[in-house]
Amino acid sequence: PALRRLSHYLLARYQKGTRPVRDWRTTTNVAIDLMVYAILSVDEKNQVLTTYIWYRQHWTDEFLRWDPARFDNLTQISLPVESIWVPDILINEFVDVGKSPHVPYVYVGHHGEVQNLKPIQVMTACSLDIYNFPFDVQNCSLTFTSWLHHIRDINLSLWRQPELVKFDRSVFMNQGEWELLYVLSRFQEFSVKSSDSYAEMKFYVVIRRRPLFYTVSLLLPSIFLMVMDIVGFYLPPNSGERVSFKITLLLGYSVFLIIVSDTLPATAVGTPLIGIYFVVCMALLVISLTETILIVRLVHKQDLQPHVPDWVKRLLLERATVLLCIRDRKKFSQSRTQSSDLSGQVENNDSTAKLNHYGCEDPRECERAGGTRPIPALAGQAEGSPLMHGVLREIAAIRQFLEKREEFRDVAREWLQVGYVLDVLLFRAYLAAVLAYSITLGTLWSVWRDA
Repeated sequence: PALRRLSHYLLARYQKGTRPVRDWRTTTNVAIDLMVYAILSVDEKNQVLTTYIWYRQHWTDEFLRWDPARFDNLTQISLPVESIWVPDILINEFVDVGKSPHVPYVYVGHHGEVQNLKPIQVMTACSLDIYNFPFDVQNCSLTFTSWLHHIRDINLSLWRQPELVKFDRSVFMNQGEWELLYVLSRFQEFSVKSSDSYAEMKFYVVIRRRPLFYTVSLLLPSIFLMVMDIVGFYLPPNSGERVSFKITLLLGYSVFLIIVSDTLPATAVGTPLIGIYFVVCMALLVISLTETILIVRLVHKQDLQPHVPDWVKRLLLERATVLLCIRDRKKFSQSRTQSSDLSGQVENNDSTAKLNHYGCEDPRECERAGGTRPIPALAGQAEGSPLMHGVLREIAAIRQFLEKREEFRDVAREWLQVGYVLDVLLFRAYLAAVLAYSITLGTLWSVWRDA
């Protein structure tokens, strides 16, 4: 009976359409409070943050006062929210109506204090910066203000101390992708086109993404593929296996990018750094494949391959081996003199010199050319025996063929040495570029992670 009598006493002559003050010059002070319960979703493409908050309002209604002694010492009563005046405080960043439960009552104290406590699912616009993904920290604001009343009618204040609001995680459910760092609060006044001022209470919700999932699913596979690309340089450059191996890596990385394309956040404003990282890794793989193709083409054995230029020998086989600290660089200089030593030995051989005299198709042509005359005994046998003449001609042709093949082998060996030195040089330059790139990104992400 006391509750019914008190409810009838308070609402019998109550006018909810009028601001509840006895003097219109009195300002209604509304104290508000906010606690973040959960981060439901972060839509980077549409720049929308969805949160679930516990929102509290407190104001004084001068027409909802009573003497507790007259109503069985009742000091607090719950009244329907539709029956009393409620301030028109909204969130400026609202972009959609969330699925918030309806709380039909408010608490009223005997001195006129009204407490309106309700949970709200808030879908607000937020400027999301995804450049540091997956180590990004987002700062989204929730601005509470009266949509109609000026600051002289409704003023806003903070229910609790700013320090208590900042580090209050008592109700936050932190098992999702995002974790709550802190909630900052600030009061300010603003005016539109030099009109009357409005009171605003801003809450800055600062959240940080948990990067473990993206590190395992995005960064580690890419790092493994890049490591395998570096290891592929240890395959011999004169074998075709390196080219097929690097083509397989490039195809595998392309498939990997197709798979993770849906995981990366997409916005029309900018591209996350991890997207640039993937593009640069793909470019490095293409550069590595191009370098391998050039080296394989350089060391490939061909009969029509020209001699290595002298400036290339001096630059790569002498100076570059010293700069690159190649241990077996003496073997390069020894192998380059094998050809000349072999030709000197052949010239000093008497029997080889005799065969060289009969290397022509017709011995009389060699005599016309001014060649040295053969030994009379051998010449007589050669002139008197057609069989011996044909044998000597065949032996001379075989000797020319062997010398030509040895020359081709020396040329191919020199180009192979040039290819090895050039391969070491390009590999170390590629490795330095990859290490510098990795250290730079790792430092940036470490700074962002610990900031």
